Amino acid sequence: METMNPMLASPTSAAVPAPIDRPPTVREVVGSLMFYGAFYLGSIAFVLAGCVVLPFRTHALQAVAKGWSRWHAGCCRALLGIRIEQGQLPARSDVLYAIRHESFFEAIDLPARFSRPVIFAKEELLRIPLWGVVARRFGLIGVDRSAGASALRSMVRQARERAKGRPLIIFPEGTRVRHDRPAPLQAGFAGLYKLLGLPVVPVSVHSGALYHRRWKRAGTIRYVAGPEIPPGLPRAELEARVLAVIAPQA
Repeated sequence: METMNPMLASPTSAAVPAPIDRPPTVREVVGSLMFYGAFYLGSIAFVLAGCVVLPFRTHALQAVAKGWSRWHAGCCRALLGIRIEQGQLPARSDVLYAIRHESFFEAIDLPARFSRPVIFAKEELLRIPLWGVVARRFGLIGVDRSAGASALRSMVRQARERAKGRPLIIFPEGTRVRHDRPAPLQAGFAGLYKLLGLPVVPVSVHSGALYHRRWKRAGTIRYVAGPEIPPGLPRAELEARVLAVIAPQA
């Protein structure tokens, strides 16, 4: 079981793992190889299961997605020695969660942390055969950054259609970033915040030091939620408040 912190950690308590410069140990290499085999073979089974349940009610597909996410967490724990600490992430459907994005870890882990999340993701991910069809039906919203204002309008429309009773999640940097460096937030994030009129909950997940590498390292990945940000703030203030939570602090 992933550990559940009974108290919500403050943003300043989110320790950022230091870069790991040493060579991987034999256990880390063997564990990583076993992880790739177990997780990706299991993923094929989950994708096929998702295709089977596509014609049925969406709760079946959501159960498959949650199972896939939990399979990933179990492989991380058993084969990589990566523990997950989840504080009291607010269980809300009327907010936009802005989550730090350092590796594929958090993208895969989200269905296990949130109830039926609607996630903004790169459009190219939804073009992956079979997986893309299942992901779109689950609730992923494709982001085409080359489409400009029309992409933002499409994102807002889809968010309003799909987010009924479901949390909205975005990676505000727009792509994976280095775990030990702050990164600018994309304009589309501020646009969504303004047009949707929702409060924002920033969440720090510093996974890159352990997971964003060929040979993954053992350790603990923590989710730390910051204070809720009310709607209607100027873009500069919004971004400053989000970065105060999710960006590595000096």
